[in-house]
Amino acid sequence: MHAATAAQQVRQRLEPLVAAAGYDLEDLVVAPAGRRRLVRVVVDKDGGVSLDECAEVSRLVSAALDADDEILGPGAYTLEVSSPGVGRPLTQPRHWRRSHNRLVRVARVDGSVVVGRVVDSDDTRARLRVEGDIVEVPYVQVRSGVVQVELAKRADEERADEERADEERADEERADEGEGR
Repeated sequence: MHAATAAQQVRQRLEPLVAAAGYDLEDLVVAPAGRRRLVRVVVDKDGGVSLDECAEVSRLVSAALDADDEILGPGAYTLEVSSPGVGRPLTQPRHWRRSHNRLVRVARVDGSVVVGRVVDSDDTRARLRVEGDIVEVPYVQVRSGVVQVELAKRADEERADEERADEERADEERADEGEGR
């Protein structure tokens, strides 16, 4: 069986299981790895996927593959389950929704490039904050979109964190004063 065909068949069988568990099957690769096969599964959901949730999906997929030789065929396999990396292309409206407040680089079909922070999105377009302005980017005009890696926290995020910490300390002090009465 051709690798692409095998991956398509495995995907058709696993996608409903993964969806029923509350995840989107973002990518699936079935490739030879010596005498074994490598099955690489990438899942996501709104709010992201934790390590515990990857382990949950791994158990679910492994049980399905072990229970039904028709899914993957007989033989040993290595299963890897992960969530998408930062460099994942933004190809579906749900990818844009999950990238709210993230910095993205968009190459448009007309050759122009826009870099901005996702303010909101829907099924047809994303809105980005670019140097203080809001720029609407219809998906039909997007050649590629990718979340940018940000190594340093933005100054306004740091200020917001400091303000929240100050408010929490003030709330604690007021609560302590109330207990002393």
